[in-house]
Amino acid sequence: MNLYFPFFIVRGPSVSNDTVNDDPIGGNVSKYIVLPNGYSGQPKKGHLTFDACFESGNLGRVEQVSEFEYDLFIRPDTCNPRFRVWFNFTVENVKESQVRGMVAIYRVTLRVIFNIVNFSKTKSLYRDGMAPMVKSTSRPKWQRLPPKNVYYYRCPDHRKNYVMSFAFCFDREDDMYQFAYCYPYTYTRFQHYLDNLQKRNMDYFFREQLGQSVQQRQLDLLTITSPENLREGADKKVIFITGRVHPGETPSSFVCQGIIDFLVSQHPVARVLREHLVFKIAPMLNPDGVYLGNYRCSLMGFDLNRHWLDPSPWAHPTLHGVKQLIIKMYNDPKISLEFYIDIHAHSTMMNGFMYGNIFEDEERFQRQSIFPKLLCQNAEDFSYTSTSFNRDAVKAGTGRRFLGGLLDHTSYCYTLEVSFYSYIIGGTTSAVPYTEEAYMKLGRNVARTFLDYYRLNPLVEKITVPMPRLRKENPPPYKHPSLRGSTSNVPGSRGDKKSSMNHKDPSTPF
Repeated sequence: MNLYFPFFIVRGPSVSNDTVNDDPIGGNVSKYIVLPNGYSGQPKKGHLTFDACFESGNLGRVEQVSEFEYDLFIRPDTCNPRFRVWFNFTVENVKESQVRGMVAIYRVTLRVIFNIVNFSKTKSLYRDGMAPMVKSTSRPKWQRLPPKNVYYYRCPDHRKNYVMSFAFCFDREDDMYQFAYCYPYTYTRFQHYLDNLQKRNMDYFFREQLGQSVQQRQLDLLTITSPENLREGADKKVIFITGRVHPGETPSSFVCQGIIDFLVSQHPVARVLREHLVFKIAPMLNPDGVYLGNYRCSLMGFDLNRHWLDPSPWAHPTLHGVKQLIIKMYNDPKISLEFYIDIHAHSTMMNGFMYGNIFEDEERFQRQSIFPKLLCQNAEDFSYTSTSFNRDAVKAGTGRRFLGGLLDHTSYCYTLEVSFYSYIIGGTTSAVPYTEEAYMKLGRNVARTFLDYYRLNPLVEKITVPMPRLRKENPPPYKHPSLRGSTSNVPGSRGDKKSSMNHKDPSTPF
């Protein structure tokens, strides 16, 4: 049976501005049963039960407007009331009349209407057809609600705030239904994914704990490269990739997984990339925020992507750990940090695209555009026309901006954005909604683009039958050379560091 049907909205009694409930939202609802006004006695079937007390859950309050309509309030990020976007909750205890409505009388099916009433953003892809995700006990695969069942509008009942309303028909009484802003990707799922990779015992995949979050969750660092590249004294070309600094931007985890899956595969392109490059990947920079169901902030309410200039080891420990590692690599004469790419998701734009930096050196600025142009050729969902280069003051504390100013002219720093909703294929006007697989495909295309950038394509033709290489035991994690000097003493130029190496010349791969 189809979960979703066309509908009409039935608004409940109007709520005046002076009666809106402005009580602060301090936590997620936990098995919260909504009882009708004036009802007394034990809860019955049909008194919907809402729950968000699970990993990455978010729903702060529920108010019943009428028998078939509910106002839902997003819980703000912990310690920061400014951000209210991500939601993820379950509904159960559906009754028969809510399943079939009043078909016998009106010959239509009344749907339950949910209104998300306290978004902190006004611009939204809900204007362009985006819809919430849903799955149920009997249908565990996430899917989007039909756009025709979703409305995004300025609501006079809620102080003219923007409200997203969606109608849903519960078709199985015993099912639990789960709704989310986008495909969830939890910290636990991430840990299981990395555990399974480790079990494959690949000699070109290394996992180490770079640090811990405030709540003592792991900050994982992955190194993917041929072991020969890690030998003592070897010159290294490093691609550094980070993701999930904003915890609610779940598509970044799928893109990052796509990159990892491809790089550890036996695809001939992946094998060539491992032989010539060292990939350093920190896929989840904000594990506490991910676990808690925040949209943008850490446990302590910090937007970590505004604290790269001076991250605190106690308030921003994961960011501090990554920054210190990058500085160590920067100071190592045997390491050329070629790329830094930070993966995000965008709530108002379509497609994948990039942000880059602006430089006074015109040649450097032009060289910076090469990688996104090549990616545009490889990925149908990546838009170079949406890619932009800026130095806005508000972005000064981001990884892209900070590292773009720290690293020398041979390094390129980007923010890779991907839409929460869809992409538009060139030559058409119709939006293609992203799936988990489509996000991961973008990640695979990002990885493949390094082959084009370094002009390694001829080497792929020499590879015949792929032979997996396994190791009997995990070697100790690769340790970087010790830091030479503090962050504040890092020079603006690395002098002769690059003189003995052929850096950043795409025409000569290595």
